[in-house]
Amino acid sequence: MTDSTSPRQVVVIGAGPAAHRLASTIHRRDTEGSIRLTVIGEEEHLPYDRVALSTRFIGGADLALDPTIWDGDAIALLRGERVIALDRTARTVTTDTGRSLGYDEVVFATGSRAPIPDIAGAEHARVYRTISDVDDLAAEVRLLAVALGRPPRTVVAGGGLLGLEAAGGLAELGAESSIVHSGKWLMSAQLDEGAGTSLGRLIGARGITMHLGVRPQAIRATRGAVTGVELTDGRVLDADLIVFAIGIAARDEVAAAAGIAVAPRGGIVVDEACRSSDPRVWAVGEVAHVHGRCVGLVAPANAMAEVVADRLLGGDAAFTTIDDATKLKLAGVEVASFGDAFARADSALEVVYADPARGLYQKVVVSDDARTLLGGVFVGDASPYLSLRPLLGRELGSEPAAYLSASGAQPSGADELPDDALLCACNNVCVGAVRAAITGSEECHTVPALKACTRAGTQCGSCVPLLKKTLEQELAKAGLSVSRALCEHFAQSRQELFESIRVLGITSWDEVLSRFGTGRGCDICKPAVASILASQHGSYILDDGRGALQDTNDRALANMQRDGSYSVVPRIPGGEITPEKLAVIARVASDFGLYTKITGGQRIDLFGARLDQLPAIWEQLVEAGFESGHAYGKSLRTVKSCVGSTWCRFGVQDSVGMAILLELRYRGLRAPHKIKLGVSGCARECAEARGKDVGIIATDAGWNLYVGGNGGFQPSHAQLLAGDLDDDTLIRYIDRYLMYYIRTADRLQRTARWMEELEGGLDHVREVVVEDSLGLATELEAAMAAHVDTYEDEWAATLRDPERLKRFRSFINAPADAATVAPRVAERGQQRPATASELADGRVLLAGAQLPVRRSGDE
Repeated sequence: MTDSTSPRQVVVIGAGPAAHRLASTIHRRDTEGSIRLTVIGEEEHLPYDRVALSTRFIGGADLALDPTIWDGDAIALLRGERVIALDRTARTVTTDTGRSLGYDEVVFATGSRAPIPDIAGAEHARVYRTISDVDDLAAEVRLLAVALGRPPRTVVAGGGLLGLEAAGGLAELGAESSIVHSGKWLMSAQLDEGAGTSLGRLIGARGITMHLGVRPQAIRATRGAVTGVELTDGRVLDADLIVFAIGIAARDEVAAAAGIAVAPRGGIVVDEACRSSDPRVWAVGEVAHVHGRCVGLVAPANAMAEVVADRLLGGDAAFTTIDDATKLKLAGVEVASFGDAFARADSALEVVYADPARGLYQKVVVSDDARTLLGGVFVGDASPYLSLRPLLGRELGSEPAAYLSASGAQPSGADELPDDALLCACNNVCVGAVRAAITGSEECHTVPALKACTRAGTQCGSCVPLLKKTLEQELAKAGLSVSRALCEHFAQSRQELFESIRVLGITSWDEVLSRFGTGRGCDICKPAVASILASQHGSYILDDGRGALQDTNDRALANMQRDGSYSVVPRIPGGEITPEKLAVIARVASDFGLYTKITGGQRIDLFGARLDQLPAIWEQLVEAGFESGHAYGKSLRTVKSCVGSTWCRFGVQDSVGMAILLELRYRGLRAPHKIKLGVSGCARECAEARGKDVGIIATDAGWNLYVGGNGGFQPSHAQLLAGDLDDDTLIRYIDRYLMYYIRTADRLQRTARWMEELEGGLDHVREVVVEDSLGLATELEAAMAAHVDTYEDEWAATLRDPERLKRFRSFINAPADAATVAPRVAERGQQRPATASELADGRVLLAGAQLPVRRSGDE
């Protein structure tokens, strides 16, 4: 197809995670441009993370995998096209649009489909497999709820991983959710009876009904609407929606039609190179039948993609083993299994701790001499999984029972993982590679940097705690134990400094420095201490010498822009504003020649003000009832809201009212980093609450509370902390969460990164905030109450005090009324050059200050 000098044409059929991994590896390694890759996917979406599919139910999470690999010329992505034929003689593939593409090599990454059994009424069934499936299910549940005037009754057929995800997602949407499963216990393919029974208790405690040991045999419908499901034992379940998640079937039909060997039960048969019966045809992921089976897990799919990428680039990599370990959270329940979980090996021993009342089950499988680790199963508490899984097939350094954390035991800690142990299964990163990155570069001495260096922890994230532990161990070996010092002037961490200041009641920078610091301070510690003082004492942030600690924006109580001018952002709680207040903003913008812009946080930003104009601008705004929006501070920025039940026909709670209440409560709250909240009035999630540090989504029974969502350089979706909360409980939990974050986070650390680095992550936060495991609830609530009681708008306080106003003069001897002089012109947020007539009166605007201009003839 190509001559010896042109790139080889490689066509990838399918655009799922395995195809993305293949393309990503080629993108990274093919520095010579030897391959021209074309990826063809029948979905309109970019390749996305199917492991996180259930998060799409609430909030429509963006699951797209790294999209930057499609930006160049060497890799093309064709979306919305399905390959319908492969001609091995002509070496072409044909799509349903009529497009024909030639190839030198072709890779099948078509994945699998969700089967529906051939039963009466099967045409009314839904499946759970793709983003479109999830979006359609969510939309149908919402429509049914409106049409029926009650929560829809949903039945999920299948009690495996996908079935539990689907049932949990439907329950989160407010549906009555039940599971029908042919096995005697849930996840019977991965868990033994004890583990499955414990899992069943935990799932049942979340309101999901289970019908075990039976299958659906017919779907009942009236005039096209589902009314019930008949089971094989003769019972009939009332149902408005039925979803099948009973396994997967390999999408091998195009390969089979082209004469490529497929297994009797499906899947393209491949060897250890992932090459099919045709040497120019490869297969990766769920469609590949390797070592006698197809595997529906992300780690083997990624490993196969890496093998094929290596082979295409001239290497000799091989897919030798299938890692079918799984660690998931299903409906908030930890579940993990690996290795010989069923103890099928000869003379295998099972060391078990079970507490059915708590839904806890932990099992370690070892050799008959109790020394070699063969496998394990964990339900309810999967914390031992991270340290045990890399030791599979190796001798343990402690008694097996010492690894069962649920019983209160603690491992000896003597087990240091060998270099060839697998740390990150998703990306096939061994411990040695992580250690090499740490010791080889100072740039890899933080968890985020180490993730970027090695790709470990960048997919499912379950290995991040082990990654962090390895980092700390290696730095300690090198005598570089992880320093928590705030900077060179303070040996304490921000958290330690916060507690010291709080306990001692210190209120000034000088006292903090004299007690705990050295030198004169720097641009790192000064703003950090200023933030700590502000969050504890609530006094005017620029008084008593604290103004000198702040950065430029905080000193000006406004954001400096690239041209040296400032922007003004009045607070508009919940996005609600009256016509009269809109008119005031319009008048101010007109009077001062300011460029106006609606921000992403439902605010109106006014650009182009000089420093000396800020008091005059704010005098008009404060008089009209506006307050500082704190767009300049590491504090609460906005609480975004939809219109909620007041106007929207889908709204189930008053999201605007709640957003206003929260914004007025937390306004001015200083924190390690900026904080954003969102309140959505229904599961349609129009306020994008799950992209916020604190997200609130209305349910029929109250509010679901999500925490730890951030935008920025490392976007993160917020995670469910608690559900169906009443107003008072919701506010108490948010009080506790925000104050715990303010007390314990590092300098400039967003909530998402803070939670990632906490030992126990979300579970720890839930224990502290919801369960009050540290006994801090009353103290945290009192701290927030003190903030609420002492809050004062910073601009109103500034305007009342002539001494405070002096800092806004452009130069020391400026006239007192200089702030009333309007700027010349602001366009698109930039000050344009002054005209001749503007120059004639002797002033131009430069970097936010008025400077005199010497004209010809001036002496």
